[in-house]
Amino acid sequence: MQTNIYLVRHGQSEGNLTHAFLGHTDLPLTALGHTQAEVASEYLCTLSPDRIYSSDLLRAYQTAEPTAKKCNLTIETSEDLREIFAGQWEALTFSTIESDFQEDYRVWHEDIGFARPTDGESVQELFARIHDALVSIAKENEGKTVMIFLHATPIRSFSAIHSGLGFEGMKNLPWATNASVTHLVYEGDTFSLLEYGRDDYLGSLSTKLPKNV
Repeated sequence: MQTNIYLVRHGQSEGNLTHAFLGHTDLPLTALGHTQAEVASEYLCTLSPDRIYSSDLLRAYQTAEPTAKKCNLTIETSEDLREIFAGQWEALTFSTIESDFQEDYRVWHEDIGFARPTDGESVQELFARIHDALVSIAKENEGKTVMIFLHATPIRSFSAIHSGLGFEGMKNLPWATNASVTHLVYEGDTFSLLEYGRDDYLGSLSTKLPKNV
């Protein structure tokens, strides 16, 4: 039986605004991020979700709130859905990371599938964490439609692997924009990527990560 899973990236956060790598650092949405979440909710509720899950970090949870309210659903949170743990990079700007951690940053920027923020979680470790969490959610919701509000690196890594790009091809998949939606189907113990980073419903409100991320 087919389970529809929609991965929703959080709206613009205070870290996005200052070009900081938040990782597990817990900062809220900006005013624009809240607006993005509201606009996204209008589209998301047309998909008739049965359950809503979110990373426990504020920027993801706040993005989920308008959809949960409009669809009359509760938000179930999990630490397993968090962004990658960034180690020494936590809350630093990308320009600082680029200058102070040159080799680790080079791998992140040029070959992200094999990257690890200095003293942090590797992208492949992140993928394993997210994969286990999403398999569990999918199995609990067989035949249903589920929305999961989370972060850029989990969405990019998960989509790269389940589109067949692999870790080596992850560098060729762009970052999903703020408050965008990625659609996967889970059936027969297999995930299939149907749509990545859709954000046309945001119009001029769409925002993306800078080129040095």
